[in-house]
Amino acid sequence: MEVTWREAMRRALYGAEGFYIRERPDRHFRTSVHASPVFAEAVLRLLRRADADLGRPDPVDLVDMGSGNGLLAARVLAAAPPDLAERLRVTAVDLSPRPGDLDPRVAWEPEAPYGIAGLVIANEWLDNVPLDVAEMTPDGPRLVLVDTATGDERLGPAPCPEDLAWLERWWPLRSPGERAEIGRTRDEAWASLITRLARGTAVAIDYAHLYGHRPPLGTITGYRDGAVVPATPDGSCDITAHVALDACAAAGERAGAWETTLTTQREALRDLGVTGARPPLAQASADPAGYVRALGRASQEAELIDPAGLGGFGWLAQTVTLSDSRPRMM
Repeated sequence: MEVTWREAMRRALYGAEGFYIRERPDRHFRTSVHASPVFAEAVLRLLRRADADLGRPDPVDLVDMGSGNGLLAARVLAAAPPDLAERLRVTAVDLSPRPGDLDPRVAWEPEAPYGIAGLVIANEWLDNVPLDVAEMTPDGPRLVLVDTATGDERLGPAPCPEDLAWLERWWPLRSPGERAEIGRTRDEAWASLITRLARGTAVAIDYAHLYGHRPPLGTITGYRDGAVVPATPDGSCDITAHVALDACAAAGERAGAWETTLTTQREALRDLGVTGARPPLAQASADPAGYVRALGRASQEAELIDPAGLGGFGWLAQTVTLSDSRPRMM
């Protein structure tokens, strides 16, 4: 069956037999959450900053978008100090069934709640929001249709006016054969999340690219069993595409975000105290066991901030405050 890539991704990932409904994603790929508990510690520091900025409300929210197996939410809750833990309301948002071993204090919901006061973390969430693909032809952009069984493609009709406008603003196509992934659906998903944030901060962490540096042939990729595979939208593999985070940032501002920071995971985590610094060599003789533990932690930190790996991920942080009186628009 031939459909647009947006529809193909929706079915392949979230349909009745979709990858995210049927599979545990952590069995197929490794995110920063799975790489090290250090990532959850950094998120906890970010949560404590948000909590202090908000005047330590009761309750204070942590919302984990695209939670997967709930590991990040559970780790942050377990590490929270008593004064924060007793006020902390943790919500994991995912379409897959709730893991049986998840801490009962973590709520499990299919969509983000409204009225969030605290911190929202969307780690590798937006890259799985389905989107359409366009290819430039001598007659202008055309949607790419894909066979859901084989992954074979052919060109279809022109994109709708809204998508054409998005392309011209955020990912202009100039030469025949160039491709773009139309990120309007990601913008809308992120804006919807911002409208659910009454006050606090939302952070999107993902494979990303910015205007002027878009990949000319797109980024749609399949993953299965820890390896890159053809992006065949038959439900057998994860399908992702990098995120135009600058477009999402603009959508978030239209939806009411007051402050925006767009950076990399390397810089964001370094600001949160993750440096990858090795322990002093003198500790090896004075405290051999402690030196080995510190060396292991340094290795974990280094992986999280490696600019050629996880450290190269984009970080978009946007804040909503009670003093923001601007109207919210999707």
